Amino acid sequence: MATYWIWQQPDWPAFRWQAEALAPLLRECVQVQGQLLGMTGAVTASLSAQNELDALLQNIVTSSAIEGEQLNVGSVRSSLARRLGLEQADDSPVSQRSEGLANLLLDATRHVDQPLTLERLLEWHAWLFPDAERDLAHRQIRVGTLRGDEPMQVVSGRLDRPTVHFQAPPRQGLEQQLQAFINWFEASRDQADLDPLLRAGIAHFWFVTLHPFDDGNGRLTRTLTDLALAQGEAQAIRFHAMSASILEDRSGYYRILETSQKATLDITPWLDWFLQTLRRSFQQAITRIEKVLGKARFWQVHRASALSSEQIKVLNRMLDGGEKGFEGGISAAQYQAVAKVSKATATRHLAELLEKGCLERMPGGGRSTRYRISYPTG
Repeated sequence: MATYWIWQQPDWPAFRWQAEALAPLLRECVQVQGQLLGMTGAVTASLSAQNELDALLQNIVTSSAIEGEQLNVGSVRSSLARRLGLEQADDSPVSQRSEGLANLLLDATRHVDQPLTLERLLEWHAWLFPDAERDLAHRQIRVGTLRGDEPMQVVSGRLDRPTVHFQAPPRQGLEQQLQAFINWFEASRDQADLDPLLRAGIAHFWFVTLHPFDDGNGRLTRTLTDLALAQGEAQAIRFHAMSASILEDRSGYYRILETSQKATLDITPWLDWFLQTLRRSFQQAITRIEKVLGKARFWQVHRASALSSEQIKVLNRMLDGGEKGFEGGISAAQYQAVAKVSKATATRHLAELLEKGCLERMPGGGRSTRYRISYPTG
């Protein structure tokens, strides 16, 4: 057989990489990860639980979005909140799908000391497809069992002239290959000379290359990555969402997988991409927690301020940031629209918020005057 796919290499799966080339990026990742984990100690228990919920929700939703599936966010949030013991104002009905996805990620991130076994992987796969028996789209998917004998290919283009981006190892011998991966995953956790972040990158690439199931391989791969990262952090509560960072560079993700799966067993380029993406997820989590801590400090200072419900609503929206958070500042007209008050009331409210130190004027003036949050110092 001609050597075309990486799993056809004679020494597969003896991966290798250029440690010196990856060392600077790996150091940066470890430093940013340490900064993130250090910040979590400053977060109160209630805020910690809410941040964990937000990160888990983001991970689930974006992992499915990578595969082109749009989930019911409210349903997934409700499933997660119930398991985390959080009360939610959103009473969205939960579905078997959201329940299964919540089970999947929480099992990976909270039961980090539970061994990885074939039985656990098969249970994970069953959680991915709880409605398979009733869902016509999933009728051909073998749920909770390994894929069938037909070739497993990732293709695009015309039906009569498809482009094959990847072909998985043949079905024969798949049990042995998967067991070899599981054995490595368990043994490598105690391998002193293997950095936990590199271990997560290797696990991701190895499992997705095996492609052991009819469907759901990508989502299970990213769940395994979350398990490996949670084990490396030596704690179950996690605040970053690797899948969200992968989604941001979805085309780059598929491109580096395709080129690496057609290359030699030197997976340095893949690990470089993986570490860059992981570093970005850590940095985004730090930014999110800084906002949470800033919001908590703000309300601690202003908890006794006599503010109207409209003022509190606008301040919370600004403190939460994001696309609807007026990161470029808020104008009187925007305040009027959000608070649903008259122009005169909006002007008065803004003047009061300035006087109480909740807001500050941004450079500029006149009709273009904009206001931003005045964060407490110290």
